Amino acid sequence: MHKTFKMIVSIDAHFSMLRHTQSAGSLSHEAREAFLSALVAEGHAAWMDKGHRRCLVLWHRIQDWAEIIFHFVRDNGLEDSVMTVEELRTGVESQGTELHGMDRTVLMRALKLLENKGKLAIFKGSSTDDEGVKFSA
Repeated sequence: MHKTFKMIVSIDAHFSMLRHTQSAGSLSHEAREAFLSALVAEGHAAWMDKGHRRCLVLWHRIQDWAEIIFHFVRDNGLEDSVMTVEELRTGVESQGTELHGMDRTVLMRALKLLENKGKLAIFKGSSTDDEGVKFSA
Protein backbone atom coordinates (compact mmCIF):
# COMPACT_ATOMS: atom_id res chain seq x y z
CA MET A 1 0.00 0.00 0.00
CA HIS A 2 1.45 3.34 -1.04
CA LYS A 3 0.83 6.26 1.29
CA THR A 4 1.24 9.93 0.41
CA PHE A 5 1.96 12.12 3.40
CA LYS A 6 2.68 15.36 1.60
CA MET A 7 2.67 17.08 -1.76
CA ILE A 8 4.81 20.08 -2.65
CA VAL A 9 3.04 22.50 -4.93
CA SER A 10 4.48 25.49 -6.75
CA ILE A 11 2.00 28.36 -6.99
CA ASP A 12 3.36 29.22 -10.46
CA ALA A 13 2.97 25.73 -11.91
CA HIS A 14 -0.21 24.49 -13.52
CA PHE A 15 -0.82 21.47 -11.34
CA SER A 16 -3.50 18.89 -11.96
CA MET A 17 -5.03 19.20 -8.48
CA LEU A 18 -6.45 22.60 -9.46
CA ARG A 19 -7.26 21.85 -13.11
CA HIS A 20 -10.88 21.46 -14.10
CA THR A 21 -11.17 18.26 -16.15
CA GLN A 22 -14.23 19.44 -18.11
CA SER A 23 -12.57 22.58 -19.48
CA ALA A 24 -9.30 23.50 -21.09
CA GLY A 25 -8.51 26.11 -18.47
CA SER A 26 -7.12 26.08 -14.99
CA LEU A 27 -7.39 28.36 -12.01
CA SER A 28 -5.75 31.76 -12.17
CA HIS A 29 -2.64 32.49 -10.13
CA GLU A 30 -4.78 34.46 -7.65
CA ALA A 31 -7.27 31.61 -7.31
CA ARG A 32 -4.46 29.06 -6.75
CA GLU A 33 -2.95 31.30 -4.09
CA ALA A 34 -6.35 31.75 -2.41
CA PHE A 35 -6.95 27.99 -2.44
CA LEU A 36 -3.54 27.20 -0.95
CA SER A 37 -3.88 30.03 1.59
CA ALA A 38 -7.16 28.49 2.76
CA LEU A 39 -5.41 25.12 3.20
CA VAL A 40 -2.65 26.85 5.19
CA ALA A 41 -5.22 28.61 7.38
CA GLU A 42 -6.86 25.24 8.14
CA GLY A 43 -3.51 23.64 8.97
CA HIS A 44 -3.58 21.29 5.96
CA ALA A 45 -0.66 23.04 4.29
CA ALA A 46 2.36 25.19 5.12
CA TRP A 47 4.18 27.71 2.97
CA MET A 48 7.75 26.57 2.35
CA ASP A 49 9.08 30.04 1.53
CA LYS A 50 8.40 33.63 2.57
CA GLY A 51 7.22 34.59 -0.91
CA HIS A 52 4.45 31.99 -0.85
CA ARG A 53 5.67 30.37 -4.07
CA ARG A 54 5.88 26.76 -2.77
CA CYS A 55 3.46 25.02 -0.47
CA LEU A 56 3.62 21.76 1.48
CA VAL A 57 0.16 20.16 1.32
CA LEU A 58 -0.47 17.64 4.11
CA TRP A 59 -2.63 14.54 4.46
CA HIS A 60 -3.10 15.23 8.20
CA ARG A 61 -2.43 18.56 9.89
CA ILE A 62 0.87 18.70 11.80
CA GLN A 63 -1.04 18.87 15.10
CA ASP A 64 -2.98 15.74 14.06
CA TRP A 65 0.28 13.91 13.31
CA ALA A 66 1.60 15.05 16.70
CA GLU A 67 -1.50 13.58 18.36
CA ILE A 68 -1.07 10.30 16.43
CA ILE A 69 2.57 10.12 17.61
CA PHE A 70 1.57 10.89 21.21
CA HIS A 71 -1.06 8.12 21.20
CA PHE A 72 1.39 5.70 19.57
CA VAL A 73 3.91 6.36 22.35
CA ARG A 74 1.32 6.01 25.10
CA ASP A 75 -0.40 2.94 23.61
CA ASN A 76 2.93 1.14 23.18
CA GLY A 77 4.33 1.99 26.63
CA LEU A 78 7.16 4.06 25.18
CA GLU A 79 6.99 6.86 27.74
CA ASP A 80 10.45 7.68 29.11
CA SER A 81 12.09 5.71 26.28
CA VAL A 82 14.50 6.80 23.57
CA MET A 83 14.18 5.97 19.86
CA THR A 84 15.88 7.22 16.74
CA VAL A 85 13.72 9.13 14.30
CA GLU A 86 14.34 6.35 11.78
CA GLU A 87 13.12 3.70 14.24
CA LEU A 88 9.94 5.72 14.69
CA ARG A 89 9.45 5.93 10.89
CA THR A 90 10.52 2.45 9.85
CA GLY A 91 11.00 0.31 12.95
CA VAL A 92 9.21 -2.79 14.09
CA GLU A 93 7.18 -0.81 16.64
CA SER A 94 5.59 1.37 13.95
CA GLN A 95 4.74 -1.43 11.52
CA GLY A 96 1.03 -1.54 10.81
CA THR A 97 0.50 2.05 11.99
CA GLU A 98 0.09 5.35 10.17
CA LEU A 99 3.60 6.29 11.29
CA HIS A 100 5.32 3.51 9.37
CA GLY A 101 7.03 4.97 6.32
CA MET A 102 6.02 8.49 7.27
CA ASP A 103 7.65 11.33 5.38
CA ARG A 104 10.63 12.60 7.37
CA THR A 105 9.85 16.30 6.88
CA VAL A 106 6.30 15.90 8.18
CA LEU A 107 7.47 13.69 11.06
CA MET A 108 10.10 16.21 12.14
CA ARG A 109 7.55 19.05 12.13
CA ALA A 110 5.21 16.98 14.31
CA LEU A 111 8.05 16.00 16.67
CA LYS A 112 9.11 19.67 16.99
CA LEU A 113 5.54 20.57 17.90
CA LEU A 114 5.53 17.90 20.62
CA GLU A 115 8.94 19.12 21.80
CA ASN A 116 7.56 22.67 22.09
CA LYS A 117 4.73 21.25 24.24
CA GLY A 118 7.25 19.49 26.53
CA LYS A 119 6.17 15.98 25.51
CA LEU A 120 9.57 14.92 24.14
CA ALA A 121 13.13 16.03 23.51
CA ILE A 122 14.88 15.75 20.16
CA PHE A 123 18.57 14.89 20.22
CA LYS A 124 20.75 15.80 17.27
CA GLY A 125 23.18 13.21 16.03
CA SER A 126 26.13 13.50 13.70
CA SER A 127 23.79 12.67 10.81
CA THR A 128 20.04 12.59 10.23
CA ASP A 129 20.12 8.79 10.64
CA ASP A 130 21.06 9.03 14.30
CA GLU A 131 18.75 11.81 15.48
CA GLY A 132 16.97 10.65 18.60
CA VAL A 133 13.77 11.32 20.48
CA LYS A 134 13.20 10.89 24.23
CA PHE A 135 9.55 10.73 25.09
CA SER A 136 8.28 12.20 28.37
CA ALA A 137 5.76 10.57 30.66
